Amino acid sequence: MIEVLRVGTRGSKLALWQARWVADRLREHSSDTRVEIKVVRTLGDKVQDRPLAEVGAIGSFTRELDRALLDGDIDLAVHSLKDVPAAAVKGIALAAVPEREDPRDAFIGKGAKRLVDLPRNAAVGTGSLRRRAQLLALRPDLMVADLRGNIDTRLRKLNESKTLQGIVLALAGIRRLGLGVHVTEILDTPKWLPAPGQGALAVMAREGDGAVAAIAARLEHSATRSAITAERVMLARLGGGCHVPIGAYAYADGDALALHGFVADPDGVRVVRSQARGETSAAGALGARLAEELLATGGKEVLAALDSAC
Repeated sequence: MIEVLRVGTRGSKLALWQARWVADRLREHSSDTRVEIKVVRTLGDKVQDRPLAEVGAIGSFTRELDRALLDGDIDLAVHSLKDVPAAAVKGIALAAVPEREDPRDAFIGKGAKRLVDLPRNAAVGTGSLRRRAQLLALRPDLMVADLRGNIDTRLRKLNESKTLQGIVLALAGIRRLGLGVHVTEILDTPKWLPAPGQGALAVMAREGDGAVAAIAARLEHSATRSAITAERVMLARLGGGCHVPIGAYAYADGDALALHGFVADPDGVRVVRSQARGETSAAGALGARLAEELLATGGKEVLAALDSAC
């Protein structure tokens, strides 16, 4: 029996909420185990004055927690799954994927309540290249401003800004923090696609640590695992380089799994979209098939152009 289970997390309000939610579920399933939360500061937390693409977005919110896991300083790490790189880290396993929150993005408008109602040349804030691309594909006239920070910080910047007229961020995080009242528009799929894995949590453990993995596995939600597997395999097959907007969303469609995806340039001028259906039991194959379809219909050229700019 494990007497103490140390759960690592970033220190933001949202990250702590997510880690505490996981800790509470673990306590429900393992009442004899004491669950402790340990905060680990990541590169993404330390560097807030530059866009993520400039500081190395891949792993910027997970790398230090990976090291803490491998060094034995913590037993589990909790992440927003969209922050976990598609390429596996040697020695670390995705031990559990709990049931997903709403994966969609949300718009918070200060004047206009919907993106389509914003005045011409309005300024909208986001720190995401994927959101930037979709904003500009929808409204090429918009001025997209880089916006970093936690949810409270972004809301404060919106309220204090004399130029920003709205921001786009993940609906799941807003709802988890009880801030849903601020949302003025939910951006519906599949017209607007989230990041692969958005709205889901990742519970990571060391490979070979069977006792810890067995406890974590009690949080597993199989339908969510299938959906994020399709999305993340698509992401991995596309690669992505350092400046690539990619969106994906998989969901149950009767007895099958449906997957929508896109790859674009950051200015939304070239957006390649596609969709596919497949068996839930072959979620990975579905993701690979959609990636190949995207590459064959223009995605390869988009990626090549962006790679040359890195």
